[in-house]
Amino acid sequence: LADLENFKTRTRSTVSVRQGQGMVLLCGPPPHSGELTYAWIFNEYPTFVHQDSRRFVSQETGNLYIAKVEASDVGNYTCVVTNTVTNSRVLGPPTPLILRNDGVMGEYEPKIEVQFPETVPSAKGTTVKLECFALGNPVPTISWRRADGKQIPRKARRHRSSGLLEIPNFQQEDSGPYECVAENVRGKNVARGQLTFYAQPSWVQRISDVHAAIEERVAWECRASGRPKPSYHWLKDGEPLLPQGRVQLEQGSLTITNVSLADAGMYQCVAENRHGIIFASAELSVIAIGPDFSKTLLKKLTLVKVGGEVIIECKPKASPRPTYSWKKGKDILRENERITVLDDGSLRIVNVTKSDAGSYTCVATNHFGTASSTGSLVVKDPTRVMVSPFSMDVTVGESIVLPCQVSHDHSLDIMFTWSFNGHLIDFEKDGDHFERVGGQDSAGDLMIRSIQLKHAGKYVCMVQTSVDKLSAAADLIVRGPPGPPEGVTIDEVTDTTAQLSWRAGADNHSPITMYVVQARTPFSVGWQAVSTVPEIIDGRTFTATVVGLNPWVEYEFRVVAANHIGIGEPSRPSEKRRTEEALPEVTPANVSGGGGSKSELVITWETVPEELQNGGGFGYVVAFRPFGTVSWMQTVVASPDAARYVFRNETLPPFSPYEVKVGVYNNKGEGSFSPVTVVYSAEEEPTRAPTTVLARSLSASDVEVSWAPPWENQHKGRIQGYEVRCWRHDEKEENAKRIRTVGNQTSTRVSNLRGNALYHLAVRAYNTAGTGPSSAAVNVTTRKPPPSQPPGNIMWNSSDSKIILNWDQVKALDNESEVRGYKVLYRWNRQSSTSVIETNKTSVELSLPFDEDYIVEIRPFSDGGDGSSSEQIRIPKISNASARGSGSSPSAACALSAISTIVLSLTARSTL
Repeated sequence: LADLENFKTRTRSTVSVRQGQGMVLLCGPPPHSGELTYAWIFNEYPTFVHQDSRRFVSQETGNLYIAKVEASDVGNYTCVVTNTVTNSRVLGPPTPLILRNDGVMGEYEPKIEVQFPETVPSAKGTTVKLECFALGNPVPTISWRRADGKQIPRKARRHRSSGLLEIPNFQQEDSGPYECVAENVRGKNVARGQLTFYAQPSWVQRISDVHAAIEERVAWECRASGRPKPSYHWLKDGEPLLPQGRVQLEQGSLTITNVSLADAGMYQCVAENRHGIIFASAELSVIAIGPDFSKTLLKKLTLVKVGGEVIIECKPKASPRPTYSWKKGKDILRENERITVLDDGSLRIVNVTKSDAGSYTCVATNHFGTASSTGSLVVKDPTRVMVSPFSMDVTVGESIVLPCQVSHDHSLDIMFTWSFNGHLIDFEKDGDHFERVGGQDSAGDLMIRSIQLKHAGKYVCMVQTSVDKLSAAADLIVRGPPGPPEGVTIDEVTDTTAQLSWRAGADNHSPITMYVVQARTPFSVGWQAVSTVPEIIDGRTFTATVVGLNPWVEYEFRVVAANHIGIGEPSRPSEKRRTEEALPEVTPANVSGGGGSKSELVITWETVPEELQNGGGFGYVVAFRPFGTVSWMQTVVASPDAARYVFRNETLPPFSPYEVKVGVYNNKGEGSFSPVTVVYSAEEEPTRAPTTVLARSLSASDVEVSWAPPWENQHKGRIQGYEVRCWRHDEKEENAKRIRTVGNQTSTRVSNLRGNALYHLAVRAYNTAGTGPSSAAVNVTTRKPPPSQPPGNIMWNSSDSKIILNWDQVKALDNESEVRGYKVLYRWNRQSSTSVIETNKTSVELSLPFDEDYIVEIRPFSDGGDGSSSEQIRIPKISNASARGSGSSPSAACALSAISTIVLSLTARSTL
């Protein structure tokens, strides 16, 4: 039980010290049981003494140590003692501390007041704490070390002023000599002590209960660890067990031979050292019974093949071990070279024959009785492989059958399995390629469909019955296209070539006949075949020079192998390498130009693609001269992406021809120029407006406008065409519709206008420099819109090979153009071309063949254009001489097409 009493003394004497002197205040804890911790109150609670390099509270004695007293230490000190189990706390009487007035203490060397014992026994796994503190002036520093030169464990912790060294989880390697060194300018002192390691016994191997038959041998062994090494002794039923006769004891081993019933009981192995003692217990049960087959009967039916070997087990429960004899039928079985009784009583028959079949009885006997058990032996014909799988040599993509056919005893179930390279074939999982075929129970053939390279290897057919197991194997060699070449390396590059080397990949059982090199650049679409030297690379060549490369382009290469079976997978790409620079060879294409603003010569070209620039620092040289002169003017355009150069000079005559060519250059120098082409300088826009502008309305939506060109001697600037602007009276001119003509055309039609509306039109000339001044605007009013009402009440009848159509007259509304006539449109149902007849009547007569369906529609026309059409009317082919119909009949929405003869009334006219 943990306990802590009160301090006995009520008061303590005043302690008087000089400043600079060391001092110890004793705690003197009261009677107690259990572990204590200590602290000191300075003057009033809750101000506690703060431990540092100058002040230390020993947790061994509770004493307070002050290495060097200072004026601030004057006051009352109270020892506080706490029981760590009950957490109860008692306070000692206060001790007053005052300074003497007879001077200050001078400097002196450290004096160790707190030190650990010379020997510190320490248990395994515990936390070891070593205290060391010294008085001195100046205040000493405390350091720790091992006296044997080894390092202090890294897990060790130093507390506060290093007055406490703590080693957690203490182990054997932590033991040894330790030193505490206290040092100041006046000197140093050392305290030494030995940490010794000890461990209580702990079981490494225990003993367990044993059930032994009478006359058997029993052996137990127990082992324990500990420091010092434990000793052992044994107890039986709580009493010491001594070695005698059948009982042998050696350290932690116990052996009992020829066990008897008297040996049964509870046994204990005891391991101890001076730090502890441990026990391990086990019970010995001794069994003594006659043979008993009730739970281990002989196997009722045992199957074996002719020529095979069989063991019939006989394992009755019996103690002591019985003697065994066997009978076949009713006769005692005699042992011979084929028939033997094994030590455990089992019967073994080798090289079995049909005559060995029958019933067998095992008879077991010991001191306590006799028992027997009977089973039957059935002898079957052996299984034999009649058709074995045979090794084959096949090509990728083929399908084959590996045969596996046997003869066997048909009273037995038979099972075929196949393995491939040591792994069973799963016909469900691998059904895409493997299938078991054969049909009858004596065949287990394997079909392999669409063979791949991965199917090469060893195939084993395994046949199993309940009496035997056999197998037959075959090797499959698969020939296929080569595997990828390996280690493609660029050995050397020039501006247009690359020297490559590689290693052959797998030939997949068909010699490699050829290699092909492919290249890829940032500018190519995928991998492209390249030219090489040699041109054709045979299967025994592993180097080639790629030729015809572009200078200053980053290439990577790969190699593809081929054999007689096909082309293989490509190699991994080589590293990327850039070819060397060279003079540029490709000149810009489509050098052209023209246009631009006044006093400009605009020259354009297509840029040279990066892969054809042959080097860094690429740019263009633009050269030009007036047509017919000798000297060229040149300028450099330094950007490889430039496609245009503009030369500006106020003295440039407008629309004058210049000879132009564009060259190229890069870091290696200048290349050649493009062919010379002629480009015109910018021209002036036209200076005069067209004259005699006229406009007339053609319909409700169309007007025609015409004009005369400016007089040639009164204007400057080439005319490329004319721009007509058209805007409605209620619209703004800037939103005008614009129509451009090309060349010398002096009239055009403006369409998609609003009917019966006033429009303004103006014309101006244009060229590449811009547009000239506009003519005066002319006005025109579009015609009224055509009639919106379609012809109605359309009737037709046929007689004497004629079709007569009639309809109601269309009346125009006030805001619509008057009807001037009607257009009749008709076609065969199976034809797309339409014929048109115009008439100013409301009827028309057609003479058409009767063996076709026709589609007819009618629309009015006026000065404003064509009006709304009627619905399409279908006139079916006529089988008799007389028929009639109307637009509203069910047949009025489809077809008509023509043409043999058209007969019209006198007022009709035909337009096709």
